[in-house]
Amino acid sequence: MLRSKWITGPEADFAGPALVSVTEFTLAELRRTPCAYRAGFTLSREWPRLRGAVGLWLWAEPLRKRLGSVSVWRDQAGMRGFVGLPAHVAIMREYRELGVTRATTWHTEDVDPHVIWAAASRWLGDRG
Repeated sequence: MLRSKWITGPEADFAGPALVSVTEFTLAELRRTPCAYRAGFTLSREWPRLRGAVGLWLWAEPLRKRLGSVSVWRDQAGMRGFVGLPAHVAIMREYRELGVTRATTWHTEDVDPHVIWAAASRWLGDRG
């Protein structure tokens, strides 16, 4: 699995309970993978300006047509703000019919990137 560096948001110094969101998008066609990854990477440029954003990784398994993100939010309101962002809405509309999305969220008591990535990685590996 390819993974970006930890991309910090405006709440990077936040300590305390936080919300973790993990997304996985599996494309139906391999040829669409590079464009989908570029769209996600372009969207990640908004990250440093997003209210409530703590940190983010983008990840991809190009040959398996899988890509997604692991994001950490100060709270639900921050994540909802991102989901409603016009650029995010446009990407979802463009790619929605081109694959299958799977997502989960959970609350964590502390923002420890190592612990968060380990839990997200386990979830991403679980196809049950």
